[in-house]
Amino acid sequence: MKPAGSRSSANRRLAFKLLGGVGAAFAFGFLLVPLYDVICEATGLNGKTRNGPVAMAASTVDASRAVRVEFIGTTMQGMPWEFHPNTDRVSLHPGEISTVSFRVRNMTASTVTGQAIPSVSPGKAAAHLQKLDCFCFKQQTLAPGESRDMPVSFIVDSRLPDDVNAITLSYSFFEAQRGDQ
Repeated sequence: MKPAGSRSSANRRLAFKLLGGVGAAFAFGFLLVPLYDVICEATGLNGKTRNGPVAMAASTVDASRAVRVEFIGTTMQGMPWEFHPNTDRVSLHPGEISTVSFRVRNMTASTVTGQAIPSVSPGKAAAHLQKLDCFCFKQQTLAPGESRDMPVSFIVDSRLPDDVNAITLSYSFFEAQRGDQ
């Protein structure tokens, strides 16, 4: 049988190890979302696209083929906005810059701030669709009853795989903040 002082010391070491494990699990959980976003943006997984002006903006136009880009706008449950694309689809040549707009309307009697989250399908097309300017880059605030057209400018890289003839760009708006809260 171990002396009481030795058992107390062993219990203390075990408690520190368990607390260290809890701290490591918390840190891992806290860092998982930013790490996931970095991996998705770098690889195009889960429909994440690259944003902003990069070398792809200088992509050459491939006039030998056309790609159909379709647009979808949805709101998350509880988001009190109407949101839809003004154009359901466009046909373009890879390498061409295109601009379309989405219409949003606040259906409440209070100011509401929302954030749009984009997604691209099929997943392998996400790495080849770059948004040059987009309402999704920042939160949008609408006054009671306010409507607005919000543009998105994008380019489909001419290196898009030949077997991809259609791309879907969808946005889901979720409520970030309401003025009466």
